[in-house]
Amino acid sequence: MLNKITNDRTLHAEISIIPIGTGVTSISKEVALAFDAIRKTDGIRATKLTAMGTQIDADNMKAIFNAIDAAHQAVKSAGVMRIISNIKISERLDASRTLEEEVGSVTHRLTDRISN
Repeated sequence: MLNKITNDRTLHAEISIIPIGTGVTSISKEVALAFDAIRKTDGIRATKLTAMGTQIDADNMKAIFNAIDAAHQAVKSAGVMRIISNIKISERLDASRTLEEEVGSVTHRLTDRISN
């Protein structure tokens, strides 16, 4: 059990915004608006755009929720009338790691498997 507050903390989220009813199959315009809004949100330390969503490294939960709201507001400003969001949040209280460090840990294990 964790009895004290520590600076060793990792807070990551992956946000996928899906605009509905745009009239075209491409959603790159709306994704770009959402990504830009997310990366400008206070408390978001890093953002990484992937083919399926945006990964973020955040200072706190409020920053994550503010980023989600900012993404929705940006997409609504483009005239979208319905938005679906998929959100995953990972909170680790025993270590502070960046997105790159998390991926690097898995990559290292894959490299070890290949060399053995």
